[in-house]
Amino acid sequence: MTETPCNRHVTVILNPAAGSGRAGARRAELEELLARAGRDSHEAGHAPVEWRIVETQASGQTAELAAKAAEEGADVVAAAGGDGTCGQVAQGIVGTRAQLGVLPMGSGNDFARVLGLRTSELHHAVETIFTGSPRPIDLGRTQDVWFANVAGCGFDAVTTQRALKGFRFFRGRAEYLAAVLCSIGTYRLPHMRVTIDGESRELKCLLCSVCNTPSYGGGMKVAPDARIDDGLFDICLVGDCSIAEFLMAFPRVYKGTHVTHPKVQMLRGKVVEVETDRPLPVLIDGEVIGQSPVTFTIAPKALHVMFPPQTGADAVL
Repeated sequence: MTETPCNRHVTVILNPAAGSGRAGARRAELEELLARAGRDSHEAGHAPVEWRIVETQASGQTAELAAKAAEEGADVVAAAGGDGTCGQVAQGIVGTRAQLGVLPMGSGNDFARVLGLRTSELHHAVETIFTGSPRPIDLGRTQDVWFANVAGCGFDAVTTQRALKGFRFFRGRAEYLAAVLCSIGTYRLPHMRVTIDGESRELKCLLCSVCNTPSYGGGMKVAPDARIDDGLFDICLVGDCSIAEFLMAFPRVYKGTHVTHPKVQMLRGKVVEVETDRPLPVLIDGEVIGQSPVTFTIAPKALHVMFPPQTGADAVL
């Protein structure tokens, strides 16, 4: 007698504000794609999938909804939004049996690219939820906050803070470029003490990016050699440089070639402590939370994530 496969349960946490509100406007499209992928998956012999969409109603609610979905038995909890939504869903389900799915509907979608998802083709990400392969990835942590992508302190956090407040009519890379150009003229470089696995460096520093993955900010490859499952952070320190020097070197970050600049240090470690001469905003997965001083710790293979059945060339493993 053939045993009937058990139903699988998928909960999609949709952040309607992601992508400057475009994610919410695409809900009907998302429902159609989920229904179609569910039918195709079942016809191909996979276990039936029951799915539902839960919309966030307020800022900060995403992690709570994700945790509730995991508690109620969801096999996959999918983040429908941008990098911030992915990070908050990861925050809600870490330590549970639930796996993270990613539906790139935000502005930057850097984390989705790491997984090998085609960010311009939502149906590809939806199909991955149903037929993909779960694989373990590392997560970063600071205090009680987990992150999947990139954290940082300094100019990048200040730029993101400005982008979130005043440039939401742009999308992806254009949003961050506009914020960078508006921030560089007024930003005063802090003195930082950066301690990596017990070894300290003191420097006047433009930024300190602590990376679990290679890119953020809509394709800025701040740590091009970062791997999502190697148990280490890649840390990018950009030292004291003039505005003209910064503007000339900045375009190189989109190709990852900035790492050869004499003012850039690329380091690796498991624990990163950052102290600054004045409180600076702290960036985690595209969201600004708290201020320095701050400590980041890597948690190897802390979460399982759904990857495409045949991981694309852009995936970083």
